[in-house]
Amino acid sequence: MKAYVFPGQGSQFSGMGKDLYESHSSAKALFNEANNILGFNITEIMFGGTDDELKQTKVTQPAIFLHSTILAHVLGDAFQPDMVAGHSLGELSALVANKTLKFEDGLRLVSARAFAMQKACEAEPSTMAAILGLDDQVVEEICSKTEGVVVAANYNCPGQLVISGSVAAVQKACESLTEAGARRALLLPVGGAFHSPLMEPARNELAAAIERTEFQKGICPIYQNVTANAVTDPLEIQKNLMLQLTAPVKWTQTMTQMIQDGANEFVEVGPGKVLQGLVKKVDRAMVCSSAEA
Repeated sequence: MKAYVFPGQGSQFSGMGKDLYESHSSAKALFNEANNILGFNITEIMFGGTDDELKQTKVTQPAIFLHSTILAHVLGDAFQPDMVAGHSLGELSALVANKTLKFEDGLRLVSARAFAMQKACEAEPSTMAAILGLDDQVVEEICSKTEGVVVAANYNCPGQLVISGSVAAVQKACESLTEAGARRALLLPVGGAFHSPLMEPARNELAAAIERTEFQKGICPIYQNVTANAVTDPLEIQKNLMLQLTAPVKWTQTMTQMIQDGANEFVEVGPGKVLQGLVKKVDRAMVCSSAEA
């Protein structure tokens, strides 16, 4: 069975999507539509912007979403997923690709998500850190004993868990985790505490936008970050998506569940190859590739 997976923030690069724009008239039309919806020329930044310009949250999230969803679109009949999943932001790309959401609705939600997260980041100094080489349970326990807001945020693969919270609490947890034997405890260059309670204002704002959006029955199940289980019911998908910003991304659990449910081939749709690497850490026997139009 074939699983299609969609990357999240951090996979962006200058020039992303340019080949799609120049090679496919339907892709060009979607990119131009995106410029109109967003109210600025995101294509200019995607195709020729600097790394700093691409790093702005209001650009990064729609850029990755556009690269992924337009690539899935131009694959046409070759895009035949038995199941889909997306890492954090990638969940919205996956929902458009499997036709649960319309392209323009997905883009509006991504834009709303980016602005809401940006606002929450500015409200309180917060950060994230990657913890390598410890069991998830050890990381969870140390976070729970650390004063202040710090939680497990991204279960990326066995031995790699990202924590998230206020700057002081994350730094303190990193010290304790290093003492507990972590191979590395590395602060990440991010603007805020994604997938933590500090995203509550953003979650409320995005939930209102999600509530106003029409969700349909998709062409295949999506394995959502919040539960790591296959979901097909549009209302349940909507509800899980509303919880996503303050809940952890259960990516390790999602990959494990997809493999248990029969996935033996993973195709990454969008920029980069990060997710293929994470799949291989869960099960080296998996066949992994990048989608190519």
